[in-house]
Amino acid sequence: MDSTNAEVPGMIGHENQIGPVLDGVFAESEQQIIVASFASHVHRVQQVLDAAALHGRRVALIGRSMVRNMGIAAERGYLKVPEGVLVNARDLGSLPPEERVLMVTGSQGEPMAALSRMVHGEHRSVTVEPGDTVIFASSLIPGNENSVYRVINQLMRLGARVVHQGNAKVHVSGHASSEELLHVYNIVGPRNVMPIHGEIRHLVANGALAVKTGVDPKRVMLCEDGVVVDLADGKARIAGSVPCGYVYVDGSSVGEIDETELKDRRILAEEGFVSVYAVVETSTGTILAGPDIQARGVAEDDSVFDEVLPDVTNALAEALDKGNADAHSLQQAMRRTLGRWIGRRLRRRPMIVPVVIEA
Repeated sequence: MDSTNAEVPGMIGHENQIGPVLDGVFAESEQQIIVASFASHVHRVQQVLDAAALHGRRVALIGRSMVRNMGIAAERGYLKVPEGVLVNARDLGSLPPEERVLMVTGSQGEPMAALSRMVHGEHRSVTVEPGDTVIFASSLIPGNENSVYRVINQLMRLGARVVHQGNAKVHVSGHASSEELLHVYNIVGPRNVMPIHGEIRHLVANGALAVKTGVDPKRVMLCEDGVVVDLADGKARIAGSVPCGYVYVDGSSVGEIDETELKDRRILAEEGFVSVYAVVETSTGTILAGPDIQARGVAEDDSVFDEVLPDVTNALAEALDKGNADAHSLQQAMRRTLGRWIGRRLRRRPMIVPVVIEA
């Protein structure tokens, strides 16, 4: 059972409530209209096409997934395109703003989607102008709130009117709410239940609904990725787990980076980068050059590190005096001294890369 709206009370509204609201928004809009929706929501696109036809507007589909999905839907007869309403995105420039409707991807604030590129002025053919109307015809997926509100704020900054689920009935969820889940449990009368599709809090809420209808709590499987469920003799039980995790796509590589690399990237993004470089002659225990410190992504000028240079030099010299010092131990001596000073003096924990060259 889908758990996404297990914490939402009551019943989800019907899709036929959305059409009149869209019609009203179209009637009030005097310039370009941009509608952001899921690229798979055929019925929402149908409502936008119908509203555009009613108000003498033309619709362009923007975003590769939107164009692909709606092309398939139209071929299969699921999307009825009014004659003359759909236009190619390349032809938008020939239409006055009051006749344009753009059906775009990016309703969840995805940085590479069409809407995000528009609000940041990075889209090759569409700009958002003061007086435009932007409709978010979708609900917020948990976890996407910051991304969506960031896009909304930028749209408002550009002077657009933004219509979303918080101020108009422009979307109803496709996920059953708690009352509907209870109805299904009562109708089906399951002996075993596995809540799916949601964060752990949604799964727990869904499982609690099942228990309310008489399901044995021991037969409610609260499972995350990798959990193995054994089905035998009409009974479900958790039998163990298998190793599984995220597969990261990084440019052209798939699955070649892991959490270690991501941790390094987070440190680089949030704390900055500091390198310390020295040339030594290990046979005589002599420092030939450096240490030299350089920083990137740190607010302070490199001159701030002049304060710690004597300490780093002393730490390196002491490590050399011990004899048999290899490059790694010398690097660690510099890293420890510099890291402690940065933490105490600058209140940061940047990535520190020490380099020791043996002459």
